[in-house]
Amino acid sequence: MSPRLPPLGALRTFEAAGRHANFVRAAEELNITPAAVSQQVRALEEHLGIRLFTRRARGVDLTAAGAEYARELAAILEQLALATERARRTDEPGRLTIATTPSFAARWLMPRLTRFLERHPDLDVRLSTSNALADFVSQDIDVAVRYGTGRWPGLEAQWLLTAELFPVCSPSYRQSSRPLRAAAELKPRSLLRLALDEWPKWLEAAGLADLRAAGPQFSDIGLLTQAAVAGQGIALGQSVIVADELAAGRLIEPFDLRIPSGMSYYLVAPPESLQSRKVAAFQRWLRNEITSPAPD
Repeated sequence: MSPRLPPLGALRTFEAAGRHANFVRAAEELNITPAAVSQQVRALEEHLGIRLFTRRARGVDLTAAGAEYARELAAILEQLALATERARRTDEPGRLTIATTPSFAARWLMPRLTRFLERHPDLDVRLSTSNALADFVSQDIDVAVRYGTGRWPGLEAQWLLTAELFPVCSPSYRQSSRPLRAAAELKPRSLLRLALDEWPKWLEAAGLADLRAAGPQFSDIGLLTQAAVAGQGIALGQSVIVADELAAGRLIEPFDLRIPSGMSYYLVAPPESLQSRKVAAFQRWLRNEITSPAPD
């Protein structure tokens, strides 16, 4: 350890004592005696040449310098804990935990994942799905597939797929009692939408800026897509999510107009996780799968 750095044990003791504002409770947390806490704190004060605490009858108070040092130290210890957890995960070669959204998992990943399992029978693959961003530490995640702009602080993002937006519906819906022949025939209540509605962008590109979607609203694009398959209306499909439904004929594209969504799918992980054998294997398979035909 550098001579400029105090002992790590003393820093940990100081952080606990400052958080509790009490040497006895800090001692209980660290499983040492209150006298040992006091001794380590005093040694740290001597090393730094400043007073960290003001002693009082029923506890201690951080000095101004001590409070500032405690804040900075807490952030450093948190980073150390994160690095330790990441190192532990990387050292578990047999388990691969993948996080993604429910829609991407159900509509794209799950129909293909069997091919990865057949190629890597030694891996215990676990899939975690949520529309919230994965927490790589608390959820024990190795790698994620995210939809966004590719900027997530502290993580490395590798581009996978660009998404386009365009209307889709079931063949039966298009050939209903009032066949759909042109975009101008769209009716507001027939347009299935998400809470974050992107219909206005497509309608403007189609020259229908005055039209406002007023159909049923869905919280997830997977549910929106299923509603379109069931013939409940016209959804603004996202190319990655509806690709297999289009290929199977369960959905059709009634108009020849696609617009960029402005976001893409990315493989996302802490930089050190991308160096592990299991994440590298998933990355290679994923890129190969993107260029392969959809499964039957």
